[in-house]
Amino acid sequence: MGSKRQPQRTQRNRRTVSGPAEGAEAKRPGPAGSSGQEAGGGSEPAGSLTVRTGPLPLAETPGAEPNEKSTSKRTRGVVSPPRLDSKPKKRKVEAAAPAPPTEADIWFDDVDPEDMEAAVGPEAADIVRKRLGLQRSSLTLVKEQGFSGLTRALALDCEMVGVGPKGEESVAARVSIVNQHGKCVYDKYIRPTERVTDYRTAVSGIRPENLKQGEELAVVQKEVAAMLKGRILVGHALHNDLKVLFLDHPKKKIRDTQKYKPFKRQVKSGRPALKLLSERILGLKVQQSEHCSIQDAQAAMRLYIMVRKEWESSKGKCTTTAAPDSHHA
Repeated sequence: MGSKRQPQRTQRNRRTVSGPAEGAEAKRPGPAGSSGQEAGGGSEPAGSLTVRTGPLPLAETPGAEPNEKSTSKRTRGVVSPPRLDSKPKKRKVEAAAPAPPTEADIWFDDVDPEDMEAAVGPEAADIVRKRLGLQRSSLTLVKEQGFSGLTRALALDCEMVGVGPKGEESVAARVSIVNQHGKCVYDKYIRPTERVTDYRTAVSGIRPENLKQGEELAVVQKEVAAMLKGRILVGHALHNDLKVLFLDHPKKKIRDTQKYKPFKRQVKSGRPALKLLSERILGLKVQQSEHCSIQDAQAAMRLYIMVRKEWESSKGKCTTTAAPDSHHA
């Protein structure tokens, strides 16, 4: 009897799946002497468990360890980032900044401070400026927020071209006037009455096309004279400009930067050029290539403004009395 009931117990102990399987389940080995059909891979009875012969899912594979480099560790549904290397990284050692140059390092002479600054640095340029008696300048030729109309003092400059057989005789080709703030209040080219034989473009910046539409000299004379009347006239070597314009101006109202004695003493020159005064006193470079009458007038005005109180006090109160103007700076 015991042998006849043995198959019924085995059948009862088998697990069956009623419907689609919800997950793969590993096959459990049966007791020794169980059905030979299972061992031999025979067909299962209807309703019995279907055994998956493929590999188990990764999460259920026994003995599998997660790869921290390729996957993130999952803990209670929260993804944590891969563990970083706990070893501290070596910091790069920054190179020490070079020591600034000293006067002993700058042993050469006759070097432009601007060239020195571009090649070596501002410290070396300051050493050169100190040797030359110069200072780093923060000045500008134009006060951008300044009044743009006529002021008590006006600065004038002319560009000239050559006429005559060799172009040695000078005639006015352009006249520019700026106010005390460096703002240009007048700028006109002048149509020559004689044939120009030397435009002197390398210095004057004048070209034939500039003069084709120029104003007549008589008109320019009248307009300039009206602007200068009763005002202080500033400029550099003004006798040359007034000569080509066929104008004159009261001597007591002329402020010529070429003839101002303190300037001459400062740069140690009897007839200093405007370029020299601008560089040594203002710390600004002008006339680097072609001249510009506006820039030259601005430089002369800036020189005058720097020493206006001293200059005017040396002239006396009578020179500071001028005709009313549009604005007092």
